[in-house]
Amino acid sequence: MNRTVSKIVNATETMEGEGFLVHRPFPTNALNFFDPFLLLDEMGPMELAPGEAKGAPDHPHRGFETVTYLLEGSFEHKDSQGNAGRLHPGDVQWMTAGAGVVHSEMPEKEFARAGGKLHGFQLWVNLPKKDKMMPPRYQDVPASKMPSATKSGARVRVIAGESLGAKAAVDTRTPIMYLHFTLDKGASVSQPVPPGYNVFAYVVEGEGAFGGKEARRGQMVMFGTEGDAVEIKAKTALSVLLIGGVPLNEPVARYGPFVMNTREEVHQAIEDYRAGKMGSIAAST
Repeated sequence: MNRTVSKIVNATETMEGEGFLVHRPFPTNALNFFDPFLLLDEMGPMELAPGEAKGAPDHPHRGFETVTYLLEGSFEHKDSQGNAGRLHPGDVQWMTAGAGVVHSEMPEKEFARAGGKLHGFQLWVNLPKKDKMMPPRYQDVPASKMPSATKSGARVRVIAGESLGAKAAVDTRTPIMYLHFTLDKGASVSQPVPPGYNVFAYVVEGEGAFGGKEARRGQMVMFGTEGDAVEIKAKTALSVLLIGGVPLNEPVARYGPFVMNTREEVHQAIEDYRAGKMGSIAAST
C-alpha cells in the first residue's frame, strides 16, 4: 500500500553563515523538526559573481550529524581535529559531530575567485542519546563512488539506504534513507519504505504527484506512517529528494549548533565550547 500525504510545507528563504541564501522547509514556524531530522537547508540555487561566494566560518556542533550534498559549486572544510577536504559537484560529506567539533565550511578558493552557480543541501540528523557523546567522525563519498541506478526513466543516487538495487556506502547510527531521484516527464517510481520510518520528499526541480497530491519546486511533502511504499509521478522533468528514518522519540533540547536531550546538557555544551574543550581550527593546523 502506498503512503498518503499528510501535509505539504513551503520552504522559506533565509540567510546563513556569512550571508548566503538558503531555502528551508524546516525548522520554521510551520514545522519545528521531523524526527529524526532537525533541519534541511537548500543552499541556492544562485549565480555568484567573482568574489561573491560566502560560507560558514568556524562554528561548533555537538549531539547530531550534518550531511552535506553538493550539486554545483565547490566548498572546502576544516575542523578542530585536523581534518580537511573539498566538496565538488555530486560529493557527499556525512559528519558525525558527536561529543563536539569546531569546523568551517567555506567556498573553495578558485570557486570564490571566479564565481559560478552554487546549489546544494545540508541535512541535520539527530543522534540517539546513547551516541550523542561519541567521537566525531567523517564519511566522505565522492560523486564517482556514489551508488546509483536507472529504471524506466527514473534515476536515483543513493546517499543512504537502498533503491532500485543500489545500496549506499555510508554507515548510519540509526536506519536512514536518503535518495535523490531524477525522473523524466511522465516517469514514475515506487520506493519501498520500511515500517516505522518517518518519510518526506523535497522537490528540487519541476512538479510531481506524490500519493496523488501535487507538489512543485521548493515544497516539502510529508507522508503518513501507514503503508510500505511511496509513489512518485513526474508531471514535468522532476528532481526530488526522498528522505526517511526511524524516529528517536526522545526529548530534543536545541540551541543553535547544539542538540541534546536536556537544557542542562545544552548548557554544558556551551560551557565546554567556551572552555575550548572542542578545540579550535587554528590549533589543529
